[in-house]
Amino acid sequence: MTNASYKQFCPVAMAAEVLCTRWTIVLLRELVAGSTRFNELRRGVPRMSPALLSKRLGELETAGVVERTRLTGPPEVDAYRLTPAGRDLQPVIEAFGMWGQKWVETEPSLENLDPELLMWDMRRNLNTEPVPDRRVVIAFTYPELPTSQRKWWLIVEPEGTVDLCHIDPGFDVDLYANVDLRTMTEIWMGLRSVADAIDRDALVLVGSSELIRNMQAWLGLSPFAQQAKLAG
Repeated sequence: MTNASYKQFCPVAMAAEVLCTRWTIVLLRELVAGSTRFNELRRGVPRMSPALLSKRLGELETAGVVERTRLTGPPEVDAYRLTPAGRDLQPVIEAFGMWGQKWVETEPSLENLDPELLMWDMRRNLNTEPVPDRRVVIAFTYPELPTSQRKWWLIVEPEGTVDLCHIDPGFDVDLYANVDLRTMTEIWMGLRSVADAIDRDALVLVGSSELIRNMQAWLGLSPFAQQAKLAG
């Protein structure tokens, strides 16, 4: 995949040549999570340049980890899906995440706050079962962020699909959540509860009492939050 080679027959070294280039593991995390289209993948790796994303997808395709298909439009777009070899990486990616949750110190993790990645992760892991069976709109405001990153909307449709908007969709809002980005990230990572954030006035909720009462249930958590934190 790269010009650099460990020049070892060891399977660990050979696998590392495929998987350990910059951004590759993070990109595989997105593919394992179900993202298939280029723009979906970009939202999961917002700080990765489009050119590098294209390059890494091409490398993974050459390595037999990803296959590309053309989806008919409109518009026609490429879809990237894991091959059987790629799907075999799911437990590897999950083990990476569990190890990081368990052993990487909390403070360094929380220095890398990213509202787009957080909201995208929340969108795809939101549990729609506790949400009323109608269109539900939840507006998040991060007051300390610049205007361009401050407001986000999660839209839950009756059939269970969840959309994320960065521009006001124009629908009536069922629940307003005012919270700083660090607190919301801590909640998402399982480092504090919704109830604790409300008690400390770090999370202010206005709107549907049902949604407020069930927020911990519908919000869900990061897939890695089940792993207890051992690092400080």
